[in-house]
Amino acid sequence: MIFKEELLNDLKIVDYGYTEENLALSFDKFSKWVDEKKHRPLNYLADHRKEIRKDIKYFYPEFKSALIFLFDYSEEKKYLDEFYKSEKSNGLKISSYVFGFGGGDYHIEIRKRLDKIVNMLRVSQPKINVKLSLDVHPILERDLAHRSGLGWFGKNSMLINKKEGSFVMIAALLLDRVLDISKKELELDHCGTCRECITACPTDALEESTRTMIVEKCISTWTIELFKNAPLLEGHPNRSSGEIFGCDICQDVCPWNIKKLAKTLPRLDETDTSKLLIREFLTDDVNHIYSRLLEFSNTKYRKYYAHTPLERTGRVAMLKNLNVYI
Repeated sequence: MIFKEELLNDLKIVDYGYTEENLALSFDKFSKWVDEKKHRPLNYLADHRKEIRKDIKYFYPEFKSALIFLFDYSEEKKYLDEFYKSEKSNGLKISSYVFGFGGGDYHIEIRKRLDKIVNMLRVSQPKINVKLSLDVHPILERDLAHRSGLGWFGKNSMLINKKEGSFVMIAALLLDRVLDISKKELELDHCGTCRECITACPTDALEESTRTMIVEKCISTWTIELFKNAPLLEGHPNRSSGEIFGCDICQDVCPWNIKKLAKTLPRLDETDTSKLLIREFLTDDVNHIYSRLLEFSNTKYRKYYAHTPLERTGRVAMLKNLNVYI
């Protein structure tokens, strides 16, 4: 089975792989990382779902194979890089994945795209059973992508695809049957002696020897996952950097991303949501943004930014993030 180029382009799928391997190759490494408490404060990684991540069959007993897709948002990333250099920018930054799916919740958009793939599969195999896998499910999705030949684990812990870099979202279809589709070989490591991501991280969140992250040191964790006021990280803020939601620093300096972006045209899907987020957070005066959110109730904030990634953080945490730059 070969997916038509037209369909892949329409869904912004830049690569896909196939595997019949149910066991996670990196589970022992993941388990050790959790046991050493380097996952904190993401405590859901250490609960009953930890062991489920070892074997896809613990999550989906009927598993026989998986199709794994890389959904690209490099065009939006390139657009933002150019925007941040313009006079319109107020100096604040939001992680580029937020705009990669029209400014909306990428889980919702990717499910829609996967549904189109499922409908196509069922044309030839009407009885096939499919389970969707996104980053909210107890599956090591980067490992799944790796064992399908889509990339290697970089020193920043990200999956890096040799052609597409790491500005992609990973999602998969878990199937109850084997497909007649060729498998890719496991990708070799192509980081070599490069340490750009290690030295660029202002909070020393990356552990080079294990290619893992000390989560509590990560700017993305501090700006997205800590919903209440919390002490500043050592090394954050870098006031010239401006992160208020997420962080792309370790990806920005990666040679594989630089190579990819050099050939990418900037483009933004200018939905009302994208325009809203840019207008209200990336162009407006920082003090005005802060004052406006102070007047919101927590409920109003969540309703106003419903179905966007910023809904997750909540008003209190966003005020915490903005306060860094006032």
